[in-house]
Amino acid sequence: MDSFWDFFWFIISFFLLMAYLLVLIQVISDLFRDRSTGGFAKAVWIFFLILVPMLTALIYLIARGKGMAERNLASMQAAQADTDAYIRSVSAGAGSPADEIARAKSLLDAGSIDQAEFERIKVKALQ
Repeated sequence: MDSFWDFFWFIISFFLLMAYLLVLIQVISDLFRDRSTGGFAKAVWIFFLILVPMLTALIYLIARGKGMAERNLASMQAAQADTDAYIRSVSAGAGSPADEIARAKSLLDAGSIDQAEFERIKVKALQ
């Protein structure tokens, strides 16, 4: 019976440790993401996170929790905008099938590709 309770408390303490580490990583990443906080203030927060970690993390979440959420949302929106811009740039670079065929025709006229390769490009563009 004793080994069951040892295992149970091990699981509980492991869960709490992982939850604490996630909060600590979130706090530290938010602290360095915040551009309005100066270097000295960041150093003080880090110092107290090392000295009194649980209390400091709790105080940070209470004092700066709303700003944390706003910075996280802004970061997610910026990442989404970057992804959308990348997708637009990649899809715009492909062009329409007519553009592909026109480019292939100009390469054929210039002698860069032969007739067989032009036909392959044309078939691929029309698919």
